[in-house]
Amino acid sequence: MKKLLLLSGMFAFFSLALYSQAGKVKGYWLTEEGTSQINIYQSTDGKYYGKIVWLEEPMEEGDIKRDKENPDASLRKTPLLDLVMLKGFEYDAANKEWKNGTIYDPKSGKTYDCYMWFNPGKDDVLQIKGFVLGMRFLGRESTWLREKAKR
Repeated sequence: MKKLLLLSGMFAFFSLALYSQAGKVKGYWLTEEGTSQINIYQSTDGKYYGKIVWLEEPMEEGDIKRDKENPDASLRKTPLLDLVMLKGFEYDAANKEWKNGTIYDPKSGKTYDCYMWFNPGKDDVLQIKGFVLGMRFLGRESTWLREKAKR
C-alpha cells in the first residue's frame, strides 16, 4: 500500500512538473519586428494557440487593418486584431518544444508548419520556426520577447 501511495505521489508530481513546463509558453509576446503582440494560450483541446492582441499601427487607409492577403476571399475582411495566427501546438517534453502547430503570416497570406522552443535559461525569449514541406531546415526563424501584460 505504501508503494502504491508513493508511486501515485511521484506520478502526480511529475505530471505537475510537465504541465508547468508546457504552460510556460503562455502569455504575451512581442514579435521580432516589434509591430504586434501575440497572446499565447492553452485551449480546451489542450493545445496552444496565439492571437494578435495589439498592433503598433492598427489602422490602414482610414480603416482597421484586415487580413487582406488571406487566400480565402471570404476571410479578407477579417480584422487582424484577435486573429488567431498560431494554431494547434502540442508540448513535446522529450524535446522541450511545442510542435505540430502552424503559423499564419498575414503579410503574405501563407500558413506554415511550425515549432517553438526556449533556449536553455532564456524563458523570456521564445524561438519560433516556420517551415515548409515537413523539412525543418527549410524555413524562417523568429525571436519573440515575453511581455508582462497586454499593451
